[in-house]
Amino acid sequence: MKTISLQPNLVDQVKDALLEEITSGKLSPGERIIQEQIALALGVSRQPVQQALLLLRNQGVLKDAGGRGLIVAPLDADHVAHIYEMRAVIEGLACRLAATHRAEQARKQGSLIIEAGRKAVASGSIPKMIAADIKFHELLYSLSGNPLIGPAMATHLTYTQRVMGEVLIEDQEPRDIWDQHEKILEAIAKGKADLAEKCAKEHLTHASQYMVSRLKSS
Repeated sequence: MKTISLQPNLVDQVKDALLEEITSGKLSPGERIIQEQIALALGVSRQPVQQALLLLRNQGVLKDAGGRGLIVAPLDADHVAHIYEMRAVIEGLACRLAATHRAEQARKQGSLIIEAGRKAVASGSIPKMIAADIKFHELLYSLSGNPLIGPAMATHLTYTQRVMGEVLIEDQEPRDIWDQHEKILEAIAKGKADLAEKCAKEHLTHASQYMVSRLKSS
C-alpha cells in the first residue's frame, strides 16, 4: 500500500485503500484484518483505520470474527442478487430523471466517461476497471438531479466494487460493458426517458445474472 498524506478525508482514503486491497485479491475472503499493520503500511494513526474498518463492516465488506476482530467477508450470491435487483429499480429511475432534466449535461460529459471506461478495460487493471464503472454510475446519480439517490446508493456501490473485484480476478477476458453504458448515456442525451430507464434496468439485470453465476460456479 502507498503511504497516505494527512488530509480532511483521511478516513475515506484509508477505506478506499483497503477496498482496493480486497478487490484486487491482495486480501482474501476470511483473511484477518489487523489495524496495526494497516496503519503502519499506510503511514497513518490507528484512529482513521478503525473508523474506515467500521465503515467497511457496516457496508458488508468486512465481518466480525468473534474475539479475533474483523475478517474479509465472503461474498453471498443471494445478497448480490438482491443488491442488483434494487439497483436496477433505483438506477432506472435515475436515468429516467436524467433524460427528462439533464440531457444536455449528459451529452457533454458522456463521451469522456465512455472513453475513460474503454481505456480502463484495455489496461487490464482491475482497480482502473472498477473505478471507471463506479464513476459512470455515480454520474447517472448526479444527472438525475435527485440529491437522495447518490447517498442512498453509496453503500451498495461499495459492495458492488467488492463483487466486481472477486469476479474480475477469475475472468481471463473481462467483459467490455461499455457498449451498454454508451447506450444508456445516448438515450439520456437524446431525452428518451423510457428508453434510458429500460436500458439501465436491462444492464443491471444482465450484470446480476453474470455476477451471481460466476460466484456460484467459483
